[in-house]
Amino acid sequence: MQKKIKKLCLIILSVLTLAFTATACDNIKTPSTPSNSENGVVDGSGENNNNGENNNGNNEEKNPEDDPFYIWAGSVMDDAYLLPKNEYLLGYYELSGTVTEIDDANSTNSAISLYFSVYEPQGRQMYCYKLTGNGVQDISVGDFITVYGRIMNYKDKKIEFDEGCELISIGNDGGSGGGSTTPPSLDGDPYANMSKTAFYADYTPATSADDAYYRSLHGFMSGELETPDQAPTISSYQPKKDGKFIRNSVMNLNEDGKTYTVVDAYGKEAFKVYKDGAYITLEEVAAYVYAFGSYPANYTTSKKTKPTSSVWGEYLRLNHNSFSGDTSQYPYEPELPNISGCGGTLEYYEMDIGTTGTDCDPSFPDELYNDGSTITRGAARIVYGKNDLDNDGVYEIGEFHVFYTYNHYNDFQEYLNYEGGWGEMFGNITGGGSISSKYDYSPTDYVEIVLEALPASSIASTSEVFYYDNKKFFTAMSYPIFYVA
Repeated sequence: MQKKIKKLCLIILSVLTLAFTATACDNIKTPSTPSNSENGVVDGSGENNNNGENNNGNNEEKNPEDDPFYIWAGSVMDDAYLLPKNEYLLGYYELSGTVTEIDDANSTNSAISLYFSVYEPQGRQMYCYKLTGNGVQDISVGDFITVYGRIMNYKDKKIEFDEGCELISIGNDGGSGGGSTTPPSLDGDPYANMSKTAFYADYTPATSADDAYYRSLHGFMSGELETPDQAPTISSYQPKKDGKFIRNSVMNLNEDGKTYTVVDAYGKEAFKVYKDGAYITLEEVAAYVYAFGSYPANYTTSKKTKPTSSVWGEYLRLNHNSFSGDTSQYPYEPELPNISGCGGTLEYYEMDIGTTGTDCDPSFPDELYNDGSTITRGAARIVYGKNDLDNDGVYEIGEFHVFYTYNHYNDFQEYLNYEGGWGEMFGNITGGGSISSKYDYSPTDYVEIVLEALPASSIASTSEVFYYDNKKFFTAMSYPIFYVA
């Protein structure tokens, strides 16, 4: 077993003072950046990206006498999320968590691919590509597992244990396979023994970041449950300056960066979203993406996962992936600001918005996104761009845009960072073109906005407020607002 060849035990400590093991091959916490030019990087489809021999970049000498050292599981995940694209953390790691989804499309009889929520304060998702070992075929959604292997950032899409990762145990008994599938009890976890039926019987949204975290550990929602209509709800009042809509530059984050207060057009508190919570409404998902530069807990990069194979069920949302915006290939799409697909430097990503149906493009059935059994993806997407131009780990907010399209990239509206704040629509149908036509197209240009604080804004004083600077958000806190993912 690889664990016996080289195992460095590191204790996964949560801020709740609960400890679990993790291993690494050298006594460092920072991510390494080994070149992958000679090592095939395998993704979830099994594709070898450089057509070379697939050795998973796994050519380090293993020294079984290396001493173990101990670091926080949260630190491992922080380092992983700072990895450059397609590169690995140095060494081997052992992490534990709760299985949230089985990736049937990339599983075989002897190896299973899955997502699990790492047992650390934020409960961040980790993907395991072709996990092997005794008991892998017995793994189910909700099981508590421990996995050993190399950790990489695959194509800026997901943090994963690469192929060759090994199942150490199912349950918390330390054995390989079998045992209890119930994760250790978390101090203060109000949902530890609650059924999904009981949870949703008298549902209310999450009230704190800790509450949202505990909910996500069990596949429970944090936001509103009503599936939105395809059209955004727009505030009756939208402040302008010099004829342009104002995009609110005030970021109302609390001091630990996990709670974001969304205001209305007058600057009054409207609602809150919490880091690592689960959300489905357009307003909440847009605010989450804008605040945290990532996606809610109930999203996956997959486009094919079924609700019945996910802990999120009817609240599962798909397709967090890169978006090129290449208008030479799709001439009906408008060019988004500084987008890489048109020669810019800003990397964009897309994610589904589940609606009650999208009827603007006949190519997509006008049906409910997720009925609990099947997903009909429809044409609604959030598309967002983010950049770290000086590589300091902080996203420049002047280079951060969140857009909504409900006709499959034909037209867009920019999120203005307040409730009901959506910019002027621009794109192909707005310009008089035909839907998704590569022959009859007429996309209008991106509509510029003014980035500044809302007039006479009044933000709740209980939260930390971050103002827009010419370059980026800044604060005296010792960690970045957004982690480069």
